[in-house]
Amino acid sequence: MRRRRKTVEVAVIRRLLTFAICAIALIGFLSVHIYVAPLHKLSRLHLKNHNRHTTHREDVTDDEIKSSIITEQSSKRNFSRPESIKARFISDYKKNEIQYQSSASEYINNTHEQVPAHFSTNPSSKLNVTSKTPDFDKLWKPPPNRNFVPCVNPNPNYTPSLESRGYLLVHTNGGLNQMRAGICDMVAIARIINATLVVPELDKRSFWQDSSKFKDVFDEDHFINALSKDVKVIKKLPKGISGLTKVVKHFKSYSGLSYYQKEIASMWDEYKVIRAAKSDSRLVNNNLPPDIQKLRCRACYEALRFSHKIETMGKLLVDRMRSYGLYIALHLRYEKDMLAFSGCNHGLSASEAAELRKIRQNTAYWKVKDIDGKVQRLKGFCPLTPKEVGILLTALGYSSNTPIYIAAGEIYGGESRLASTLGSRFSMLMSKEKLATKEELKPFMNHSTQMAALDYIVSIESDVFIPSYSGNMARAVEGHRRYLGHRKTISPDRKGIVRLIDKIGRGAEKDNRQVYEKIIEIHKTRQGSPRRRTGPATGAKGLERHRSEESFYENPLPECLCQRDPSRRR
Repeated sequence: MRRRRKTVEVAVIRRLLTFAICAIALIGFLSVHIYVAPLHKLSRLHLKNHNRHTTHREDVTDDEIKSSIITEQSSKRNFSRPESIKARFISDYKKNEIQYQSSASEYINNTHEQVPAHFSTNPSSKLNVTSKTPDFDKLWKPPPNRNFVPCVNPNPNYTPSLESRGYLLVHTNGGLNQMRAGICDMVAIARIINATLVVPELDKRSFWQDSSKFKDVFDEDHFINALSKDVKVIKKLPKGISGLTKVVKHFKSYSGLSYYQKEIASMWDEYKVIRAAKSDSRLVNNNLPPDIQKLRCRACYEALRFSHKIETMGKLLVDRMRSYGLYIALHLRYEKDMLAFSGCNHGLSASEAAELRKIRQNTAYWKVKDIDGKVQRLKGFCPLTPKEVGILLTALGYSSNTPIYIAAGEIYGGESRLASTLGSRFSMLMSKEKLATKEELKPFMNHSTQMAALDYIVSIESDVFIPSYSGNMARAVEGHRRYLGHRKTISPDRKGIVRLIDKIGRGAEKDNRQVYEKIIEIHKTRQGSPRRRTGPATGAKGLERHRSEESFYENPLPECLCQRDPSRRR
């Protein structure tokens, strides 16, 4: 009996313990919130935690998370670019344009870039180039735009174009980007002198011998309609005016408002058709009325749109580059004509240097014939060679499998030179010829201006743009990228780079890491962040004073970019 009672007690205790354990487990289960993340969000959660650990911060923003996601996707070569920066910025300023206020920014009077926040000034925390562990913020993150947005609408007192006093014909000169700048200047000049602008004629006689017409390269109808409130533009001179008096005029380089209002506009008393013999650099960069400067920007960034076939092909090339991930557009200015013109022959054989010298001697419109290539290079006046560009990219921390689009014509020395220099460091060198089939490129072949336009589009849309030389395309692309939100544009310090590289060659610098860190240091403030356009060089006079200024189209700030108050919400 006692034994039976003991068994019952044990059973009761067991049941009570079981019930208690279950109750405790149930309470614990109900007090915990369990979140099962969908598969497509796992990377976001992982990266958010990763950012918190690596930055030692609890306030990681959505933008930082998005930046990290972009990085991870890029490394997998399966990248889809988020909302276009261009679409976002153009939409912003058209919805609520803010007129420029000189007091709006403490930076507006500064012509020097500031070091972006993600660039540490502490040498001990610099990029670990030897371990090839890239810091993606340093490599890909655009510089802070400080809320600068396009502001190109005219002021309230701006009037539609007045009654025309005559016709302005324009013969443009140079390559694509030289012609682009010239066309935009001629739009402004037509406004100043009260002229009807006839659609400009593109250069067909220069080095490139391109037969393209305006409508082959640009959207002619859009150009005319976009400027309808500013300047009357027609496709060709009307019939029946052959008897009108005409004159060919070489407008003075870098001329200002008074020159056109007095000397050129007075010619309407005698002539009804004025033909501008050249279009390049006919207008000053600075000291023009704000509405004229804004008109130049509207002409360049809104009216002068590429033709439909070029835009379509350009977008296709961008999409194909995007399939490899984040990419660099490298304007590698190493074509035969560039080297012959500049007299730069570093790294070339004696026979190659002689060939380039002969081209320069035989090209009548190149005025300077005797050039010391060594002096040019040490002064920073030569384009970086493919080998030097490779060292620069390695020093900055870009990995060997970084997708690089070569925006250039035929490289002097061909693919073999490219493969043995830049290609020895970077395996993914792409170009329009590699991204597209011969059939796809056939409509653009033998038209250097149209081929250059394709490079321009891919360069504008790149994640990072790096020119090896500060020529017309480099300046045009940099200015356009500034206009579209200050996209990351690294402007090489050529003088500094070649001096450091030469030290390695002479054995003066045995530790490449130290050279790389010096290269990083001198490029911290050359990332494309907002700054005011620089003026003339100290002591420069006459034309040289204007030539030494930063080009208007290289940096349209302050006239065409205004700082939005960050406290204001749209």
